[in-house]
Amino acid sequence: MAPPDLPLFERDREQAVLSAVIGELRSGRPALVTVTGEPGLGQNELLRWAAGQARDRGVHVLAARATSAEHELRYGVVAQLLAPEDRDIATRLFVAPQRPGGLPGLNHLLTACHDRPTLLVVQDVQWLDPASLRWLEALARRLPRAPLALLTSTTGTAIDRPEWSVGTPLTGLASTIELALPPLTTSGVSAAVRTVCGVPGDTDFTHALAQATRGVPAVVHEVLLRFTRTGCAPRAEHVEHLRALTAEVVGDHAAQALSELRDPVAVDVLRALAVCGDLLDFPLVCTLAGLHPVPEARLRATLMASGLLTPRDGSPPGHDAVVRARILEEMPAADRADLYARAARLAQRVAVADQGIAELLLRARPVGAPWAVATLRRGFAAALRSGRRDRATAYLARALDEPLRSEERARVELQLASVQMVTAPTAAERRLHGLIRSTGTGTGLRAQAVDLCLLGGDTRAARLAQPTGSGTLGAPVPCGADVLAPGRESGTGSPPGRRARAVAGDATAPRGGNTSDPAHRDGADEHPERTATADNDATVSERDELATVGDRHELATVSERHELIALLRVARFLRHEETCPGVPPAPALPEHSHSPAVAGVRAWEHAMAGVHLEASRRLARAAFAPDPGGRPPLVTPRLFACRALFLTDDGDEAEAHLATLLNEAHRQRAAIAIAHVLAVRADLHLRHGRPDAAARDLAAAETELPPARLHPLFVPYWASLNLVADLQNGRPDRAREIAARPVPSLSEECATSAYLLFARGVLARSEDDPQRARAYFRACGRWLLHYGCVNPAVLPWRSLAAEAAHALGDDAEALRLTREEVRLAARWGTRSALGRAELGLAVVIRENRTEHFRAAVATLSESPARTDYTRAVLELASAESAEAERRTALALTSRRASTAGGVAPGPLPGFSQAPPAPAGVPPGRGAAPHPRPPAGWPALSPAEHETALLAASGLANREIATTLSVTTRAVELRLSGVYRKLRIRGREELRALRYGPEGG
Repeated sequence: MAPPDLPLFERDREQAVLSAVIGELRSGRPALVTVTGEPGLGQNELLRWAAGQARDRGVHVLAARATSAEHELRYGVVAQLLAPEDRDIATRLFVAPQRPGGLPGLNHLLTACHDRPTLLVVQDVQWLDPASLRWLEALARRLPRAPLALLTSTTGTAIDRPEWSVGTPLTGLASTIELALPPLTTSGVSAAVRTVCGVPGDTDFTHALAQATRGVPAVVHEVLLRFTRTGCAPRAEHVEHLRALTAEVVGDHAAQALSELRDPVAVDVLRALAVCGDLLDFPLVCTLAGLHPVPEARLRATLMASGLLTPRDGSPPGHDAVVRARILEEMPAADRADLYARAARLAQRVAVADQGIAELLLRARPVGAPWAVATLRRGFAAALRSGRRDRATAYLARALDEPLRSEERARVELQLASVQMVTAPTAAERRLHGLIRSTGTGTGLRAQAVDLCLLGGDTRAARLAQPTGSGTLGAPVPCGADVLAPGRESGTGSPPGRRARAVAGDATAPRGGNTSDPAHRDGADEHPERTATADNDATVSERDELATVGDRHELATVSERHELIALLRVARFLRHEETCPGVPPAPALPEHSHSPAVAGVRAWEHAMAGVHLEASRRLARAAFAPDPGGRPPLVTPRLFACRALFLTDDGDEAEAHLATLLNEAHRQRAAIAIAHVLAVRADLHLRHGRPDAAARDLAAAETELPPARLHPLFVPYWASLNLVADLQNGRPDRAREIAARPVPSLSEECATSAYLLFARGVLARSEDDPQRARAYFRACGRWLLHYGCVNPAVLPWRSLAAEAAHALGDDAEALRLTREEVRLAARWGTRSALGRAELGLAVVIRENRTEHFRAAVATLSESPARTDYTRAVLELASAESAEAERRTALALTSRRASTAGGVAPGPLPGFSQAPPAPAGVPPGRGAAPHPRPPAGWPALSPAEHETALLAASGLANREIATTLSVTTRAVELRLSGVYRKLRIRGREELRALRYGPEGG
């Protein structure tokens, strides 16, 4: 109901009509006026205004108001109308027996009207009792014979539609008018703000108020009254507070209307509508409310008369979320949950969309039917597709309330945790730890749980999954239990020989030596044919023996143990905890295993140690083979296998495997797996000279896993990728910002810290700060050696630290570091690692510098290290220009184009970047300094920079295009940009700027 002091904003038309009716009434002309509209639009206020106007003009006014509480009271409204004329009329109406066709007091009223014009005002005729309705209809039929006007108000559709309101012939010659009140326009709301608040409201505030209140004057007025009590000004900064007040007012109005609704059947239907009115049509909602004798049309009219429902384009009634919530709040919790459950069953029978049923099930008690879990899981997938992760997790959490088999429950828990790793990582870890400790977890699910924990940065889970020393293989570990000592395969019940045969599988690692330290097995690849033959013979023998073992459960347990050990080795690499008191060392990987997870981790360990190149390549490929026992593949070991393929110069193969992993993660809707795969692929793009593609993958990864949700163990790795991508994309300011950004303290305890130290060193090197660059590269090297990484293919910190030392005049350290990197790269055996090491040696060595550059170019020409090859060509061209031997560089460039077959070479693993001006002799003790760079040179982009250097070295456009693997047109455009920025006219001036007057 509108407050009595509600101003009649934007009601000028209606006031004019009512004034005319009152004027004609004084002339003896009867009228019937009905004012309609939603509750709160000011119908009754308008009637009160008309009554006041009539009294002021000498018209006799009789007023009454119908209410829902008196809907069953006979002649309740008639008694209110006639009481001023006859005080005893109420007693006679309520107590005296009703006579057929009797209309008490009507003739007396009509007689009295002939002496004085009379205005009858009846508010809320939707609540008229049947007797009063008949009385007023009889009055309407007699209007043409008396100077009397009937003015009524209603909210939409009345329960029993009065015939006079539709202009039937019953009214005869009387004027029949219906005034439908509209909501306030924005101008009306603005006027209300100015009137109530005393000051004009700004545009955003007014629009927000009009939208939140839907222009209902009663709501607008009450919201503004409450708003002014807070002392706030009607400004845009208070819009959220305004919306909260509006929701409170709307809820209060709904609660009042609900308390006035006396019909229990209508209340039941209203509650059913609040639950599923948007999903089911009105007849089905009535069916949900239960069997009742009330006709559907009467129920619809009753609910709309209450003001709690409004029609929507001819569809069944609907109501606001605030009103719906207030209606349901009035129900006991158990009844509400039962109503939602019954609504879900009905919606499922009539084939409502899955997400609609899932929304009902969220608030329902467990229904105990298989379709409920299936519907919730389909709703989960649909919510993830639309990006609603919070809703998706709510669906799966609700599915866990249903009765499930233990294995199915574990799968739902795992699927839920995979999403919660992004939205609520702490809850996900608790859920996964429960799966890891559970004895009822199905095949492969415990390893998957540990795998997911590692993707989330939780390295403790790998230790929780390890069996106790005296327990059965694969048994869950109670919290705080010790890990089985390294190398122990023990369970009970099988002789040692048979146990060894059961554990044995494919010979996925070289025989001999201690597998936990691959660095001690440098000679394992000296006779690859002999090793391969022995491995194949052993594999056949072991498979034959494995086929004789009848206990398939024991085999599954052994496979699970191998996976868990592999995951524990990954956890050990991510974070060294073995130095902490009470933490035993990680077990060694099984010597032979069918497990692809073991193959992937062993491939990475070989690559880290820089030994067994072919074995590492073979193991990395084996990591993507299907598991012989049909166990689900794990993500983390395959990611490490891809990173091992980076280091074996098999980047294209790694990219194909990463694409497979990405598709698999998308199918499973595993956001955290998607993010990690994209990050590793960005690493690959950087190594292959595609910084723009790397930036796109990193942006996509941060969309899946926001940086705020990234575990501290992975912060350094992601930061290093972003830093180098920005640096190579020509955004040094952003790179410096990333380098200066603090990292969590836990990040300093993990292996990925080396990547960030290296990237900071690359940034310092690009800024021509050798002192800081050397410090970062040395720190990177110490951290890598601490984690057992000696392979220069991982990060070439030695050669870059040597260049920084050479620039500082420390030639002895520079030579020591570069020769050590050459030795380790030769031991590893890839062209990119060896060529990069030879290039570093050529930069710092004094004797035969040109020959060393030629060797580096020759080696890198057969590698995917595109950035390093380009730099080597530039350095060789610069060195040869001083000796007038430029033709050698051109020949090598042509040979590179023919041997590569048009395939663009890839960049340096470790993201090394060509220095700003790689002249012939690097600065250092006893070396000629570089000439001062010309004005405008720093403004060149990296692509323009390397193109300008090649052009200044004498290469033609076609040769530059072949060297850089771009089109000739791209070279022409780059050179045009160079000439414009340097303000020169061609190659001769470029060469003069590049080498100085005595440079060539």
